[in-house]
Amino acid sequence: MDEQKWLAERFEEHRTHLRAVAYRMLGSLSEADDAVQDAWLRLSRSDAEEIENLGGWLTTVVARVALNMLRSRRTRREEPIGPHVPDPIIDPADGTNPEHEALLADSVGLALLVVLETLTPAERLAFVLHDMFSVPFDEVARIIDRSPEAARQLASRARRRVSGATPPPDADLGRQREVVDAFLAAAREGDFDSLVAVLDPDIVLRADAGAISRLSREVHGAENVASQALMFSRLDLQMHPALVNGVAGILATRDGKPFSVMACTVRRGKIAEMDILADPERLQALDLAILTD
Repeated sequence: MDEQKWLAERFEEHRTHLRAVAYRMLGSLSEADDAVQDAWLRLSRSDAEEIENLGGWLTTVVARVALNMLRSRRTRREEPIGPHVPDPIIDPADGTNPEHEALLADSVGLALLVVLETLTPAERLAFVLHDMFSVPFDEVARIIDRSPEAARQLASRARRRVSGATPPPDADLGRQREVVDAFLAAAREGDFDSLVAVLDPDIVLRADAGAISRLSREVHGAENVASQALMFSRLDLQMHPALVNGVAGILATRDGKPFSVMACTVRRGKIAEMDILADPERLQALDLAILTD
């Protein structure tokens, strides 16, 4: 077997893991794929015989690439026009695609990714590599050019913010779906009181419509979210049940075209968070055919 082909096969053995690292770092499926491809290009130009631990070497490369992407993103980003919802991973309501299992391990929901967006690039890297992938702090420190103790402190700060902001959702997917279906039924019927009853009093709704800034918003409180739901129930939307990052969600279409993807985080039998992607350009890049065929 020729050396390049052998190297490509070894790389493919690590691709799923590398994509999972990059997705948690970046919250973008396309950027995650770019980071993984960059790692392959660097490997193909390297002397593989000098790499003792290929998996560790590739993880480090992907982490460095993702860190640079995050830093570049922060320097060029202007004042946001509204909340940013990371790229969702969408599956049929009756099960997760095996290819998505690694991406969704550790309950990587949109609510968690939204919190990761608030961390500094170094905090995010330290938390993702150490807490999610058990990379030792010595190795994390080398990537961010800090001491191991500094890397430990970065991960600790990130951990406090994440644990405080993202308590786990109810584990029973069937119960999640019942709650979301009750929300949809109340919205269709225009039943404001029933809508409020199915929402956590402190619910947070985040809607990211991209350039359509008038639709991007963050809404707090059950009554305010119920009012938003009644407003959008007047649109002629078709609702398709889905799993969105492993929790009960909805793909809404209009005239056969994707209108939005929503993940609903259910805690203690109430919808506590709604994360909605309604950016037409980003929706177009997602594989939604499995839900509408």
